[in-house]
Amino acid sequence: MEAGRRSSLSGVLVSLSLFGVLLDIQLDGVLGATAVDIEQHLEMGRKLLAAGQLAEALSHYHSAVEGDPKNYLTYYKRAAVFLAMGKSKSALPDLTKAILLKPDFLAARLQRGNILLKQGSCLEAREDFEAVLERSPDQQEAREQLLRTNELEELQEEAHAAHHGGDYGSSISVLERVIEISPWDPESRELRADCYIRLGDPQKAIQDLTPTTRLRNDNRAAFLQLSTLHYSLGQHAESLGHIRDCLKLDQDDKECFRHYKQVKKLSKQLDSAVELIQAERFEEAMEKYESVMKTEPNVAFYTNLAKAQICFCLVKLRDPQEAIHVCSEAHQRDPRNANVLRDRAEAFILNQEYEKAVEDYQEAREFDTDSSEIQEGLERAKKLLKLSRKRDYYRILGVGRSAGKQEIIKAYRKLAQQWHPDNFQSETEKKEAEKRFIDIASAKEVLIDPEMRQKFDSGEDPLDPESQQGGGGGQGSHGWPFHFNPFESGGNYHFKFQHN
Repeated sequence: MEAGRRSSLSGVLVSLSLFGVLLDIQLDGVLGATAVDIEQHLEMGRKLLAAGQLAEALSHYHSAVEGDPKNYLTYYKRAAVFLAMGKSKSALPDLTKAILLKPDFLAARLQRGNILLKQGSCLEAREDFEAVLERSPDQQEAREQLLRTNELEELQEEAHAAHHGGDYGSSISVLERVIEISPWDPESRELRADCYIRLGDPQKAIQDLTPTTRLRNDNRAAFLQLSTLHYSLGQHAESLGHIRDCLKLDQDDKECFRHYKQVKKLSKQLDSAVELIQAERFEEAMEKYESVMKTEPNVAFYTNLAKAQICFCLVKLRDPQEAIHVCSEAHQRDPRNANVLRDRAEAFILNQEYEKAVEDYQEAREFDTDSSEIQEGLERAKKLLKLSRKRDYYRILGVGRSAGKQEIIKAYRKLAQQWHPDNFQSETEKKEAEKRFIDIASAKEVLIDPEMRQKFDSGEDPLDPESQQGGGGGQGSHGWPFHFNPFESGGNYHFKFQHN
């Protein structure tokens, strides 16, 4: 019986032994890899790294680390790939793991110290460089980096002291060198951005804050600040992009969501207004810009933009009086805006104030010397001014430049009856009436003919022989067209008004 028990126990032990062997084999297949497999991954990683195929190389190093998680060298090599990919934050844990596995691995300590120095972590970087020098006192790179670490620490203190004292210019100067030594330090860039904001230079602040969104994990504060700065500069599309990045990190962030609603509403109004102008729906566009000023009354850029665009729309709607009023207000708010000056010049032309139009176009050209539109507008305004000093058909009939055909004919009939020579007795009065009547008839002929009116609006008198090629042989005295002058006979004056 005892022999039976011994035989049974022996069988159990054999079974357990066999199970253990099988389990080891299974675990080796699932959790690990053979030495040959690991070496193959390392070799492929080296080749791919040398070929610049970093993502593929990293995949093989991942497999090598999983296959042998206690090999310090594998972590170090994977860290080298991360660094080659510009992922220093990912490299740092691998270097730390390599040092934990092999505390005297100086290459890893030196590499980690370099990363920490670039991140602005002076205390930790110093520990690594001193540890290297303790074991290898002649290590030149570690000695130089230790000196840079001491320099960085002093500069950081100096920059913060200047900022605290309100000397933002000095702080910026010191931070130039700080960021040169530690380009991966978000805090230094944030400090310099704050200096630029306080000095009224938000664009440079944006340049410093943008990299910090990558240098810090979950940097919602930077995304919110970037969105706010772009918003204040009138860059609503960029502002919307950054605030959306903030909400991607945390859709429940209250500050980001509050700002997002404001930016989205304003962006929608501005985009809609642009589309309405492109569709030449100017009255609706003006309503949108009025809404923009209500949505954001506190940022000057948007009020200035809205006023300038309403000015533009009023010119397009040929409402010179209101356009001059709004354009003048827009010009007062933004004196260097060449487009506002251009639009007010066009309003002055519509209002037949050509001297003022020339002045505005000349000022606009000072602010935008490359604009062909402004140069052409100036030349046209000068022509119209010169022409107005000779004969202005709009002024002769007493109508605006936006007058329609019926309004022109109505004005012509009224004036023709008023200045009919039969209404006057003396020869002198009759001659004056004749001259005025011819001008009135000429004005009507030009302004109801689309082609001639277009020429006149461009600064050319279609009835002036001097402005016509060939000397204007097709016109009679006083510029009467078609060789017809009703007064050439010198006899009685009889007229029939044609109802065109």
